[in-house]
Amino acid sequence: MGLFVECLDKPNHPKHFLVIPLVITLIIGFVSMFTILKYYLTNRTGRNNNLLSGTCSSPPVVPGLPLIGNLLQLKDEITHHTFANWAEIYGPIYSIKAGASNIVVLNSTDVAKEAMVTKFSFISKRKQTNAMNKLKNNIIITRDSNEYHKMARRHVVTHMLGAGAQRRHRAHRDIMIDNVVNGLNAHAKENPMDQPVNFRRILQTEIFGLALKQALGVDSVGSSKYIEGLGETLSRDEIFKVLVLDPLSGGAEVDWRDFFPYLRWVPNKSFEMHIGRMEIRRLEVMKTLIEEQQKRISSGQEINCYLDRLMLAEGKTLAKTHLTMLIWETILVGSETIVDTAEFAMYELARNLKYQDHLYREIQKVCGNNKYTEEQFSGVTYLSAVFHETLRRHPPFPVSPLRYVHEDTQLGGYDIPAGTEIAINLYGCNMDKRQWDSPEEWKPDRFLDSKYDPNDLYKTMSFGGGKRVCPGALQGLSITCTAIARCIQDFKWSLKPGREEEDINTATLTSQKLNPLLVIVTPRDY
Repeated sequence: MGLFVECLDKPNHPKHFLVIPLVITLIIGFVSMFTILKYYLTNRTGRNNNLLSGTCSSPPVVPGLPLIGNLLQLKDEITHHTFANWAEIYGPIYSIKAGASNIVVLNSTDVAKEAMVTKFSFISKRKQTNAMNKLKNNIIITRDSNEYHKMARRHVVTHMLGAGAQRRHRAHRDIMIDNVVNGLNAHAKENPMDQPVNFRRILQTEIFGLALKQALGVDSVGSSKYIEGLGETLSRDEIFKVLVLDPLSGGAEVDWRDFFPYLRWVPNKSFEMHIGRMEIRRLEVMKTLIEEQQKRISSGQEINCYLDRLMLAEGKTLAKTHLTMLIWETILVGSETIVDTAEFAMYELARNLKYQDHLYREIQKVCGNNKYTEEQFSGVTYLSAVFHETLRRHPPFPVSPLRYVHEDTQLGGYDIPAGTEIAINLYGCNMDKRQWDSPEEWKPDRFLDSKYDPNDLYKTMSFGGGKRVCPGALQGLSITCTAIARCIQDFKWSLKPGREEEDINTATLTSQKLNPLLVIVTPRDY
């Protein structure tokens, strides 16, 4: 239930958001408290007896409170950690209540694959939060598989993320990686050796520029840009916030009506105004960026980018709102998850010098005095191990977007009725002690085992599975692994003394480190 509850992980989130629906619910008397309590206790006893007798047909239930269920148990914790802890008690599949919603949480790779692949036709619908509906996030990664979704996915694979598109965008990626290395070199030359560098800031700036080039043909943002619809000039950082950071945090905003849909008629003005302002600013920035490039296209100047190819293929039939959404989605996804994975990989390598040295030696053996390139990936097997172990230990989306069960089905041997919501805890799957040895440790060597195919992108569930597999898996692999390899090839990495066990808590819907990686880089001679 990442899209509903991840926001509760935020340390500054208001603690009283449940008071309003609770008070209203009690006042209007939808149900009698004593009746609900009696039903709850009877139901709980019956389920426990069934579990003990081995005849249970429903998943174990995590005890909660009447009306609000398990919400209070989740509000002060990191959701995916809480889910994993409950799996230790109740097993890999169990049921929780979030207000009026019944949610079955999956913490096992086998059961997750059953839900995503085998039972896809029964569990294919995605749940949209009020925040996402207000933000009009009609994007591939969160919407149901309908005709629009199929059209959008076809174009994003053909013109942006597929193998052919990746070859066409190769020059942009090479320039981006060189800029990252040059930025680290500049820091090392201009600052004392013990002065740490903010790795996220350097990588994020370059990744954002790459996403703009692939989507629009050029990085037209520069250091700032005037947005006519807003009547103000926004800096590059402000535009990145509007297009990437705000939608990620906004999509996780909690509207208590998500948990109590029968009270959707009650206004929540502060929430609606806050989300509405985010949406207006995002649309105006995208309008400025797209119209600027449409003038270029009208003048006959074509560039190899997603916008140009969309206009050529669907320009006469694609609504302006859909065009904006398709372009923005590639900027959003291409600007964030790659940064998160690369940052965690460099953090782990900086604090585990034996793994860093292993990777460096293998890169040198394959590349010698030449710069690492994408073509050498298959020869540097330890790089693949580092990449997949980072995805396992720090999945980009710890909890997948909620799905609806729209027909009665079974999962993990349990009956799951229609109307149930499914949350796949990818973090819990990757921390399952029955599948992984010492899962809490970051150990790339585990993926050197012969049971893992070096060319398999889906060693973990981080890229999804089945018909909803992530279309950006190939780009994520190429950019992240090339960035890791070049950074290790050109620099020795170490954490600032005293930060060896720094906080690795995460923020927003993705696994972005709560605090940016501050690292000391020392140029190598090779």
